[in-house]
Amino acid sequence: MTALIDLSLLRSSPSVSPFSIPHHQHPPRFRKPFKLRCSLAEGPTISSSKIDGGESSIADCVIVGGGISGLCIAQALATKHRDVASNVIVTEARDRVGGNITTVERDGYLWEEGPNSFQPSDPILTMAVDSGLKDDLVLGDPNAPRFVLWEGKLRPVPSKPTDLPFFDLMSIAGKLRAGFGAIGIRPPPPGYEESVEEFVRRNLGAEVFERFIEPFCSGVYAGDPSKLSMKAAFGRVWKLEEIGGSIIGGTFKTIQERNKTPKPPRDPRLPKPKGQTVGSFRKGLTMLPEAIANSLGSNVKLSWKLSSITKLGNGGYNLTFETPEGMVSLQSRSVVMTIPSHVASNLLHPLSAAAADALSQFYYPPVASVTVSYPKEAIRKECLIDGELKGFGQLHPRSQGIETLGTIYSSSLFPNRAPSGRVLLLNYIGGATNTGILSKTEGELVEAVDRDLRKMLINPNAKDPLVLGVRVWPKAIPQFLVGHLDLLDSAKMALRDSGFHGLFLGGNYVSGVALGRCVEGAYEVAAEVKEFLSQYAYK
Repeated sequence: MTALIDLSLLRSSPSVSPFSIPHHQHPPRFRKPFKLRCSLAEGPTISSSKIDGGESSIADCVIVGGGISGLCIAQALATKHRDVASNVIVTEARDRVGGNITTVERDGYLWEEGPNSFQPSDPILTMAVDSGLKDDLVLGDPNAPRFVLWEGKLRPVPSKPTDLPFFDLMSIAGKLRAGFGAIGIRPPPPGYEESVEEFVRRNLGAEVFERFIEPFCSGVYAGDPSKLSMKAAFGRVWKLEEIGGSIIGGTFKTIQERNKTPKPPRDPRLPKPKGQTVGSFRKGLTMLPEAIANSLGSNVKLSWKLSSITKLGNGGYNLTFETPEGMVSLQSRSVVMTIPSHVASNLLHPLSAAAADALSQFYYPPVASVTVSYPKEAIRKECLIDGELKGFGQLHPRSQGIETLGTIYSSSLFPNRAPSGRVLLLNYIGGATNTGILSKTEGELVEAVDRDLRKMLINPNAKDPLVLGVRVWPKAIPQFLVGHLDLLDSAKMALRDSGFHGLFLGGNYVSGVALGRCVEGAYEVAAEVKEFLSQYAYK
């Protein structure tokens, strides 16, 4: 799930540092490269090809996990680093690619049941263009309002600085407190890792936290801001105070530093989004993973479930998979694990108990997506703009007595998402503060969403909604809690210190949970793999 309100400055930016290898600890050198060859065996017997002899076969990189992170790492290697990684395999335990990206089309409707959109940064636009999807990109109206529920009313969020004095989501006193805090008139940092709530209350005051950031945390992480780490979850904002003494001071310093270093020319192939908006594709987000998988062809292996991974004598890895054809072994110079941390923990435990222990501690709360449709006349008149439901959607602070985390106006956001005269609403419910959704039936989840919508968006006497989809994700979004970065560093260090060079961790618990950050993180991990292969594997 991504944010309803543009959070380009708030997206997490945890370090994705490579497994650095001291020069005096180079892993054993690989034999000359060969094309990949798999070994198949019927039944429980595992037959693996040898790696040391002249008849061996070995891949440059095996990426475990065919979600958006794994596929984008493979695509980045294919487009930017093919000179050192020409033979890349992606394995996926499910029978389809895309991970939690789930687009459904039926009866004139098109909706998402996982992530719903992305911020059109250059990395994700590059990925889309390289995948042949430039003409399929769709972008939301940058002027469309975003709303936060406060005291029974959906109130617009300021979209530009000139809106700040006039919006009614905050009091004059709250605005003054935020302004003074932003320039540095506030308590100093406490000297320990702050939660999102602690950082925002100290810097910007209670109203900014309660009416902006707390619902934003629900929209981005489905999380509890009293436990989320500011440094890990919203590292770019956290760093502003670190480098400039205040949020405003850090902003000015960042701009000055950016102006000192001219940007390289922008790729002329990329479209130029206008304003702060979100994007998708003509037939939904699933177009991106499917396009990447099509370009990779037979190098994507579906219904391949990794059962074990072992280190080989020359520094490579042997991976054994359960497949529809039986047990299969692959050998590879490098491996990237993009599966959820708790799954990676179980697989890596035989290699490093310390790494497995760190990875097992990341928390994924449940979230349900509930997609419903109403006739346009069911929308309250006070919520219409020029007779239409316009906007990105709405967020609901936990203090407002609403169970639903937020609602996206899917039929207003992108074209051709619902039949004429109908409104399509994607609702998220659950998260770290409401794990009880796992005990509810689909009908009870729909009832909760419909009950909430009738309190502020839908006429109370409207007919029951058309229910299109209810999808419960028992482990939905990794929580970047206080200590998250330390745990991640511990896992990486444990693997490195145990000699598992060329074994990389990736995915949303590493890069950040927004879809755009997953793509940015994929380019970062691909660069790490390239550095490893070029510096060590071919010497």
